[in-house]
Amino acid sequence: PAWWCQPAPLRAAGTSFPLRVAREGAFLVDATGAPFLIRGDAAWSMIAQLRLEQAATYLQDRLARGFNTVLVSLLEHYFADDPPRNAYGDDPFLIAGDYGAPNEAYFARAEAMLALAAAMGFLVLLTPSYLGAGGGNEGWYQVMAANGPDKLRHYGRYVGARYRNLPNIVWLQGGDTDPVDKSLVRAIAGGIAETCPDALQTIHCAPGTSVLEQWGSEPWLSLSNVYTYGAIGAACLGQCALRPTMPVLLLESFYENEHEVTQRRLRAQAYTALLSGGCGHVFGNNPIWHFGGWRDAGVTASWQDALASPGAQAMTHLHRLFAGLPWWSLVPSVDGTFVRGPSSWDGYGPVAAIARDRSFGIAYLPHGGHVGVDLDRLGGRELQVSWYDPTLGHTLPDRLLRAPTQGWITLHAPPSPLGGTGDQLLLLQRPT
Repeated sequence: PAWWCQPAPLRAAGTSFPLRVAREGAFLVDATGAPFLIRGDAAWSMIAQLRLEQAATYLQDRLARGFNTVLVSLLEHYFADDPPRNAYGDDPFLIAGDYGAPNEAYFARAEAMLALAAAMGFLVLLTPSYLGAGGGNEGWYQVMAANGPDKLRHYGRYVGARYRNLPNIVWLQGGDTDPVDKSLVRAIAGGIAETCPDALQTIHCAPGTSVLEQWGSEPWLSLSNVYTYGAIGAACLGQCALRPTMPVLLLESFYENEHEVTQRRLRAQAYTALLSGGCGHVFGNNPIWHFGGWRDAGVTASWQDALASPGAQAMTHLHRLFAGLPWWSLVPSVDGTFVRGPSSWDGYGPVAAIARDRSFGIAYLPHGGHVGVDLDRLGGRELQVSWYDPTLGHTLPDRLLRAPTQGWITLHAPPSPLGGTGDQLLLLQRPT
């Protein structure tokens, strides 16, 4: 296929919402049955911090870079210029902190932004009430506890009914913590399920928490996810093993311009998730996720200046590659049964996956170099070998392996002629 020699061009969004879980595998499809790979960007404070025209500027940029999903908080408690009010001065509640008294003006402004995202083809992972790290003052957990489950269920019914005509929403419960009182989250999720029963829902837990171990019995849970600063591949595979038919996405890991993260790490965590059973991933960049609202961030660049960051450019290369790749047919190859090589960025070897029909395989090498490949895992008497530089979006020289293509061989990544920084993808395909 054409994608093997040249990554696919990015197209204008043409997704037909709503999404649903595919019958034939753990991934999402749109209303036409087309597979939908979540290519997300963290935009937590968009609704509270931006005016509609600013949101349009942001979304237009992300659309051009191949993103199709944004992660957004419906209510802002801390990370905005004037929380919880939006940029127009509207408070989300007619009585401060009273979930039983929603302010229609605020939620109408939010609807305009969500509708804009829908018109541009964006899926929105929408957090109805962000809990906050450790249940502290960054989020709404303490206020939620003061309101109690009855008011929270009323609020869940309200937002579910308020936005049920927007088919591009996946509800993202929780937020950075594992609540002591789960009934508060259950109340909002249950209220949404009552008024919008077909809506997909998932939950943002504390870092390192297994969604399925903590919330796997919840009737409203449609998707699993991973939030970790550790071994992403192992975490994704673990969720897949617990519920093989439930899609899992990388919801959060290191953000650009935080924690001294390297560009290679940003690329590695995205490719690792997609080759470890993930149905997508969410990229993040400070100061974009708070749009300049978090004054203690220690980053001086504006969110507008950060739009063309190196990390975002690398994500565009990923989006172009996977846009032409039948990624939904990939099955993770674990324990070195397909490729073997030096330890990777998280202590594991190269991350690899093979198509169900064995027509192609792909491996991410965090450090480039050489890798051992078991050709018996792929059928056919000839195999096309290609290398893709994820730093530059450049396809490196390839060659054809002719019969006998069997057993283990060693392949060496060619040096990048344009100055890439080391990590590469190996692509193997039976010629058609």
